[in-house]
Amino acid sequence: MTDTSLTNESGAPDEDPAMAKKVLVVEDDLLNRMFYSAVLEGKGYEVAFVHDGAQVLAEVDRFAPDLITMDIHLPSISGLELIKRLQRDARKRKIPILAITGFAGKNEEARIRRAGARGYLAKPVSVAKLTTEIEALLSV
Repeated sequence: MTDTSLTNESGAPDEDPAMAKKVLVVEDDLLNRMFYSAVLEGKGYEVAFVHDGAQVLAEVDRFAPDLITMDIHLPSISGLELIKRLQRDARKRKIPILAITGFAGKNEEARIRRAGARGYLAKPVSVAKLTTEIEALLSV
């Protein structure tokens, strides 16, 4: 019997593009969006971006992400407030949120997690930390 599955150069099975996980990146800084794009798309995720907090809830409905990365300091509405709003909706509450902020501190992290974020990273974010945290949140 012949194995018709796809493999990559290392011999590991390639991910089926139709099964790509969807990540919504909420980030107002263009350079950060470019970084996230390169990392996440390079790992095979389908990625959509929102740069203004006022657009997040509509984009969640449109894109139906498997995970959201949420900058905390955004124009219009803070990421913290958006996390709270997402948690109030039974369907959206199921989407894991990875909060990412440049204003890191123990109190800030605790407040963000209480609001409903399942993951937390302080900027600057490394490729390894970002991908490890996303993979962990998606595997739950």
